[in-house]
Amino acid sequence: MCGCRARFCAIGDGLYSAAMPQSHSPERRPRTPRPIVLVGLMGVGKSTVGRRLALRLRLPFVDADHEIEAAAGMTVAEIFDRFGEPYFRDGERRVIARLMDGSPKVIATGGGAFVNEATRALILEQATSVWLHADTAVLAERVRRRDTRPLLRGKDPKVVLAELAAVRDPIYAQAHVHVSSRKGPHEATVAAILRAINERREART
Repeated sequence: MCGCRARFCAIGDGLYSAAMPQSHSPERRPRTPRPIVLVGLMGVGKSTVGRRLALRLRLPFVDADHEIEAAAGMTVAEIFDRFGEPYFRDGERRVIARLMDGSPKVIATGGGAFVNEATRALILEQATSVWLHADTAVLAERVRRRDTRPLLRGKDPKVVLAELAAVRDPIYAQAHVHVSSRKGPHEATVAAILRAINERREART
């Protein structure tokens, strides 16, 4: 097994750093030790919104794709090119399983993570999952700014995203909380997530 494969399958401890405190907000902080995991299609803003959500909650933020890259010593695109998507998905599952260590945090996942049955079962059991969704035209406009996404190379983003949405949206819909990521301030999406999580918690009590 090459060194990058070994690194991809085992991540060391100490991955998380404490977030800086955020000023008081009228939205209540969900009182839960469970991680909050953001799922959804590429371009929906999981990482950007996740960082702001973590700051609001004074929790660590973890980008699963960044942890995968650190474990493998390669970018996501390089992993796809060298080993293929099935290998990447298996490594992704291992990384997310390691992140589910029982401590509260906000985790942004790659677009395909929740589609994997084993990864999805783990997230649904051990975390509060939040599906961020948006119109595919909005997503296509966002992802056109980046050319590093393996699934979009040489293709029309709007067509690819529409095809992915048709397959993945019914799976994303299994998430505990659904929030629309519209155009506008990311803080509005953060506030919507907090409201939705609190409403779910109150409905369960």
